[in-house]
Formats: sequence, structure tokens, C-alpha cells
Amino acid sequence: MRQAGRCLPEYRALKEKYSFVELVRTPELATEVTLQPIWRFGFDAAILFSDILVVAEALGQGYRFREHGGGIEMEFALDSARAIEKLDEHAIHERLRYVTDALSLTKQALDGKTALLGFAGSPWTLANYMIEGGSVREFTKAKMLFYSEPLLFERLMHKLTDAVTEFLQMQIRAGADAVQIFDSAGGTLAASAFEAASARWIREIITSLRGKVPVILFSKGTHGSWDVLVDTGANVLSIDWTLRIADFRALLRKSIAVQGNLDPALLTTEPEIVAKETARILREMRGERGFIFNLGHGVPPGAKLECIEALVDTVRNSASQ
Repeated sequence: MRQAGRCLPEYRALKEKYSFVELVRTPELATEVTLQPIWRFGFDAAILFSDILVVAEALGQGYRFREHGGGIEMEFALDSARAIEKLDEHAIHERLRYVTDALSLTKQALDGKTALLGFAGSPWTLANYMIEGGSVREFTKAKMLFYSEPLLFERLMHKLTDAVTEFLQMQIRAGADAVQIFDSAGGTLAASAFEAASARWIREIITSLRGKVPVILFSKGTHGSWDVLVDTGANVLSIDWTLRIADFRALLRKSIAVQGNLDPALLTTEPEIVAKETARILREMRGERGFIFNLGHGVPPGAKLECIEALVDTVRNSASQ
């Protein structure tokens, strides 16, 4: 899930010198931030330090992090057909070369000892930020477009799907061992709308990747759409922390792996609490093939290093038993 780096003192030291966007756009710095959690914790996989909104920027809609109040602010909102039409999906390769440069550097540094994951936001999730013009308390405008102007919505989604597909293919060519698609806004949709508004476009992306590497799909809060998620063709479904993972595993075909799902908030508590809850999940999943232990969402900024260490130690000790 989201990088562990932002809770690390070595990451915060870099943030005192560089903005988030500077870290993302500078391959050497992005590589360093990607490797920091590996150096400290020895995770089984490194996830490239980047952001889902690099795709929006490559299409022509820049972004920045708000200095006051937090969250993301786009340079402008997609508030008209003209704004959508101006998005240029043909410039992805050139404008996102810094991402593949960072991937190549990271791949070389890992030297085959640790897996490297690339990622992208789903078209639906990107559309929400791009139409709203940034982070908001509740995403509503993308749904308004989906219901009231379906042809314009489809035009936007075709552009985003093409862009995300090319971006993921670039990452695979640069050495990503697997890629993740984050549908973080999937749960804002009614179950009846999820297929048309989100899953359809994810399925197109996964089909276009043609089985080159495993694809992990995380769709937050879409608890009524398991069959639709399976039909996307993802190799791994990652779930949030609001479900019992053993129950979810029982719903899936054995050919699909499952990833999850410790509540990230536990990382802000105490090591013994983290160890207890981690062990509970491991007990529930013991004997299940195709299980990747992970969080149910991203590492919170307030995560304690000793809690992450307790998680890692508990998983490793269980695997050796």
C-alpha cells in the first residue's frame, strides 16, 4: 500500500529540503525515498515513490499539495467539455519519463533481491480529483457527470484509460515486477453504477496489459461488487480493513490471490496491539494459498516505527513456523 516513507525521520529530513512534487519528479530522489523503507524494514516489495496525479499532470492538468489545510489542489478543474477535450493523452510517454527513470534506478539498486511495484490510479479515481479540482470532503461532481452527461463522461474516461494503460506499460518496460491499480474512490459509487463508471475501464486496462506482470487491484469500499471486481481480470484483489479477510477469501475463486487487511490506524497504537491483530489475521489465513499480508489502506503519517517493526516481525515469525 502507500509508502511507509512519510513516517520515517529520513524521509522528513528530505522534505525539509524538497517539496513532495520535487521528490516525485527527480529520479534520484524518488529512488532514495522508495528505498528508505526497504533499508529500514526489509519489506518483501518496494513500491515506487510517486503519486496517482502524475497522470493528470501529464495530460495537461497540473497539481500541487496545499500548504495550509492539506490535500491536493489541481491547477484548474475539468468543468467543461472544452477542458476535457484539451487533455492530451498522447504526451504521456515523454512527460512521465522521470517515473520510468526512477524505476530503472530503483530496479538496479534492488539488484533482484526485492520485488518492485509500480502503480497508477484508476480512471474513476483520477476523474474525481480532476473534475472537483482537488481534494474535497465528498466527491460528487464526477457522479453528476456520469449520470447527466454520459457521452462526455465516456470521452473523459477513454482519455484516462488510454493514459493509465500507457503509464503502466511504461512502468512494466522499466522493470516493475507487478503493478497496482488504486480505485480509492470506488466506494463512492452505488453498486448498480460501479461496473459502468469504474470497473469497465479497469478491465480495459488490465486486458491491455496482456498478462505481462501480475496486476493488483485495490478498490476501497466496494463491498457489494465482488463479482464485478473478479471480472476485471486482476490477479490479486486487495481489500480494506472493514471486512473479515477469511470471509472475503471464501467468496473468491482460488485462482485469485487476496491482499490485506490490517487496519492502518493500529500502527499509531502500541507494538503489542499490532502484533496481536497481525497474528489474528495470519491465523485466519493459515493454509490459504495466494495470500499477501498487507494493510487495508496506506501507512498513516503518525505510524510509529516500533509498530511497523512489530508487524514485520510477527509476519516473519509466523512464516518460519
